[in-house]
Amino acid sequence: MKNLSFMRLSIWIYLAVFFAYLLGPLVIMSITAFNSPEFPRATPWECLTFEWFSALFQDERILNGIKNSILVGAGTVVLSVAMGLAGALMLTQIWPKLRATYYTIIIAPILVPGVVIGISTLVFWDRINRMVGLGADSFLSNGLFLTVIGQSTFIASYCMLVLVARLQRYDIALTEAALDLGASHAQAFRKVLLPFMKPAIASAAVLAFLASFENYNTTTFTFGEYPTLTIELAQKVRYGITPAISALAFIIVLLTVFAALFNEANIRRKELVAEARKEATVEELSSGQFKLPGFLSSNWAAVALVIVACATVTVVGTASVYSPQQCIADVQEQKRLETELRIQELQRQRELRRQQQEAEQGSSSAPAQSQPADNNSGFGGVFAPSTLSGDEAETEAEDTGNNSGFGGVFAPSSLNSEEESEGAGN
Repeated sequence: MKNLSFMRLSIWIYLAVFFAYLLGPLVIMSITAFNSPEFPRATPWECLTFEWFSALFQDERILNGIKNSILVGAGTVVLSVAMGLAGALMLTQIWPKLRATYYTIIIAPILVPGVVIGISTLVFWDRINRMVGLGADSFLSNGLFLTVIGQSTFIASYCMLVLVARLQRYDIALTEAALDLGASHAQAFRKVLLPFMKPAIASAAVLAFLASFENYNTTTFTFGEYPTLTIELAQKVRYGITPAISALAFIIVLLTVFAALFNEANIRRKELVAEARKEATVEELSSGQFKLPGFLSSNWAAVALVIVACATVTVVGTASVYSPQQCIADVQEQKRLETELRIQELQRQRELRRQQQEAEQGSSSAPAQSQPADNNSGFGGVFAPSTLSGDEAETEAEDTGNNSGFGGVFAPSSLNSEEESEGAGN
């Protein structure tokens, strides 16, 4: 019993740590979207504000990036799902000995780095454009076209994996029965196989759109004049990030939660309808009106969806009437006072250091003034005051005989005696 309780506690701790590691950054970034500082941060908390959502919807670059991402995502979904479905059908019908080789070829683009795919797409279609003789502004050089082609080369492999998983549960006898009853291959595909593949096609389409929406490595080489949202965000981060990015992240997280809860609620509803059909009477089945057993109590996803919707409406209503200007003004005034106190503290510390330095200089100069100056000072007393006096100058003038520099050759007396001897010789 103790081991069972310990195992349950360990499982709950593991789940808590796992989801904290997985969702913690998203939660923190969502919190920064409602904090007033201009740089995204959750602490210290200053003021509740909704101005970053307004700044987000006024940013033309972000809105243009979202529009381009939706266009690229739509094109990628169509092309990737079509190629993935074709690859899945071919995989189930190809010769068994070639399935492993074919599967490896189809999966290979997933293993290729996105940077390589982006560069190769750009170089390949540029060469095709030159071979055809089209100009630089042709559709083969269009950023939307290149981005859709580049992303579809590896996203189609993801779609194929999803469709193959669904196709493996398909009974081929249904198609053979339709063909035996006179249907053509196109009719059998459209009326028998395609309805069976609809859930997988929807899942593959969602996967392809999300993979296209968040792709950066491939898109950075092919976007041209149509930068997607990831490109715009990367460029904005280089010049300084703002909480408007956090607001965008919060909206994306909220939409994802809405979609997940709606899908789960729809699945639970179908299960409850199936259970109700089993217990319904013939009259209820014929009329199509039968009671669902405790829809809200048994469908937790629907309850969570209602709670999230009510919370969203409440936040939007609060944002329309709430004004954080007074709170922001109070925070700025508090910051100003703290800055002044800090400046005063620095000035006081600087004054104390100056006084200490003056005291140290005064104590070190007092002994130096009490010592008498003599000829034993530095430089041999050359710069002593007595050296520069007139008495020393007279003494030096008297001693400038043969003892002067260069043996007294340049002394005045030597020059006069030489002139006299030369005159006597003449």
